[in-house]
Amino acid sequence: MRDNHLPPLRIAINGYGRIGRSFLRALYEAGLENELQIVAINEPANLESILYLTRFDSTHGRFIPSVEKCVGGMRVKGRDIAVSHAATPEAVDWRSLGLDLLVECSGQYGERAEIGRFLAAGAPRVLLSNPANSATDVDATIIYGVNQRELTDAQRIVSNASCTTHAVVPVLDLLARELGLEQVALTTLHSVMNDQPLIDGYHHADLRRTRSAMQSIIPVATGLARGVERLLPQLAGKVVAKAIRVPTANVSAIDMLLAFQRDADAMRINRLFERLAADAASQNRLAYTEEAHASIDFNHAPHSAIVDGSQTRNIGPRLVNLFVWFDNEWGFANRMLDVARHWRRCWQ
Repeated sequence: MRDNHLPPLRIAINGYGRIGRSFLRALYEAGLENELQIVAINEPANLESILYLTRFDSTHGRFIPSVEKCVGGMRVKGRDIAVSHAATPEAVDWRSLGLDLLVECSGQYGERAEIGRFLAAGAPRVLLSNPANSATDVDATIIYGVNQRELTDAQRIVSNASCTTHAVVPVLDLLARELGLEQVALTTLHSVMNDQPLIDGYHHADLRRTRSAMQSIIPVATGLARGVERLLPQLAGKVVAKAIRVPTANVSAIDMLLAFQRDADAMRINRLFERLAADAASQNRLAYTEEAHASIDFNHAPHSAIVDGSQTRNIGPRLVNLFVWFDNEWGFANRMLDVARHWRRCWQ
């Protein structure tokens, strides 16, 4: 539902990489450009590269609205967007832009003191595209569809968590309420990311991430268990997680091993998610399938999670294996839109 009765929300994007560009593209693809107006982008890259990568994307395809160079930045679908190339929060006069919200998509800020530099420079509110270092570094961490009602007018720094927590938390939240969870083991199969090199190189302190992203399956560290327990405190001490990078450009999956407090039938679990996916309120966030899919079939899927019922297995009466797909870029960018829209209702 569009909030046409509210004044436009003036948004700036700091960091115009994979998530920053996906956020802008998702906004225009949803037809929300009059409700949520991008008025500024700060990205250290040069303007020509910004224009080019807005128009063309190897993963999500060509951007259909017009993109042109204009004085001071770029013009998208007839509306000017100021573009700056600052390397620090203080180097942009955010206050002069008349912002309502800064969407921080560089992924470089996780501590409250660092995030607060944007507020000090004139941004009234900050929505992070990454988890904070700790719960106290932000006013709230939001998984849309689970806890967005925690958003308030008084909050100034909110985290949109991570793509993996958006895929996991709604699933675990439902199962914990319906059947009770005793233990959870999560294995994330994640597409390559830009902290990995195409060929071996001195690229990262984690030696595994010095290896070619496109030639190996690479285990990496993950804070997913900590993030899940932060959002679902009833699971504290019950979650373990590991992550493996796989040589695909986009779309990831999570293999879940779930120990329940009472008997849990695989078919019953599938029907739970099938009904939830059919609910109009959940259709843009959770999907269900039993088709013979491969990961590429979920490229550009806007959902937080797609439960693959064909892979649900009982290992014992209280032990179930569940498999969940998610587009780690597009689904997450769409949840950022959802959070921005919901949050603005708290102050307008």
